Amino acid sequence: MCDLMPASKPAEKIGKMKKLRRTLSESFRSIAFKKEDSGFDEICVTKMSTRSCQGNDSVIKPLDTIPEDKKVRVQRTQSGFDPFEKPASQVKRVHSENNACISAKSSSSGKESPKLRRHSSPSSPTSPKFGKADSYEKLEKLGEGSYATVYKGKSKVNGKLVALKVIRLQEEEGTPFTAIREASLLKGLKHSNIVLLHDIIHTKETLTLVFEYVHTDLCQYMDRHPGGLHPDNVKLFLFQLLRGLSYIHQRYILHRDLKPQNLLIGDTGELKLADFGLARAKSVPSHTYSNEVVTLWYRPPDVLLGSTDYSTCLDMWGVGCIFIEMIQGVAAFPGMKDIQDQLERIFLVLGTPSEDTWPSVSSLPHFKPDRFTVYSAKKLRQAWNKLGYVDHAEELASRFLQCFPKNRLSAQAALKQEYFSNLPPRLWELQDMSSIFTVPNVKLQTESGDSIQVCARRNSHGKASSGSKH
Repeated sequence: MCDLMPASKPAEKIGKMKKLRRTLSESFRSIAFKKEDSGFDEICVTKMSTRSCQGNDSVIKPLDTIPEDKKVRVQRTQSGFDPFEKPASQVKRVHSENNACISAKSSSSGKESPKLRRHSSPSSPTSPKFGKADSYEKLEKLGEGSYATVYKGKSKVNGKLVALKVIRLQEEEGTPFTAIREASLLKGLKHSNIVLLHDIIHTKETLTLVFEYVHTDLCQYMDRHPGGLHPDNVKLFLFQLLRGLSYIHQRYILHRDLKPQNLLIGDTGELKLADFGLARAKSVPSHTYSNEVVTLWYRPPDVLLGSTDYSTCLDMWGVGCIFIEMIQGVAAFPGMKDIQDQLERIFLVLGTPSEDTWPSVSSLPHFKPDRFTVYSAKKLRQAWNKLGYVDHAEELASRFLQCFPKNRLSAQAALKQEYFSNLPPRLWELQDMSSIFTVPNVKLQTESGDSIQVCARRNSHGKASSGSKH
């Protein structure tokens, strides 16, 4: 039989070891929250034996082995945002030996970590920061939609004007899917012809999207210059629209709600795609989508007839309608009653479709041949005479306004058409974030004796309503 150990001193040593182990374990499990200059709350999550926090720009993602309910979710603002995430204030601390964060204070020496000290914020805790509601001052209401109100505002961080799209959150319903979709898509789109998302503010009651402020939209601009725009200005607006669409289409994103109200116009004439609430990332293989998307006047015939299987050609019909409206000064197909009336107006100009002109049209849910008058196709200048006054305009418009979706010209191909041949070649060499107005001699022409000015009327900055203003 083994000899029994004395009970006093060994027990004391074991107690000290347990206490030391408990102290080390607790220090490893601590989580540090660090405020950065930019106002971002970053949580560094790491496996102690293999990784460490790398400062302001490097956030270590949880390891794949961590159970989903144990992962720390992080809110990012301005440079990136996941609308499905909770605010940093609601983030649960994770107590797992495999996942911890290096705290700003060393557990052993009590001194500040040199890595974290190097990135510490010199600014006052009360100074305005990105991602904070009190960093923006509301100046005036610009518009109100079904789920959001848009304000003109001013940033207290840099003094610049902004547009604040305040989305009301319902506790029962949560964040509107359109807001989630818009924020998710816009955070990854950086182009001079797409409205820039500056910041996102998430509170319990609201989600606020902070956009660059743009003075007016194409609808208001055309209202100020009735009877059609200057042909050179139409060309520059169309070029910018196609440039922005080409950018998103190459990333398999459809806008799905193209109309003049959603095309913002800056004071120099820069056009920007806005309101991505109905936009959708088009994945492969094809999925079906709701056919209740584009405002009636700009909705293509395939969608009007019930098709839910479409791609980038959906947006190109809207381009054709907007192109004609800029030249002619009136909407191309201003339906006054319902979908039936809208289709009749389209078929009156382009001809009533058949299996010969539109393969598989008879399989569309709402196509009933006996419901439509049989019309033959006309030249577009017969419906819109001003197309005949601009070189290659009628030809280009006809390539957009094709009833059979697969016959429509893509945005990328449209930029290479003869219609744009007199523009400076440098326009095709610009980087994504470079404006076309950085090219010498590219500028808007005077419209009806009035140079472009900041419009006094208010623009929607992508308000949620999808109804026509007319």
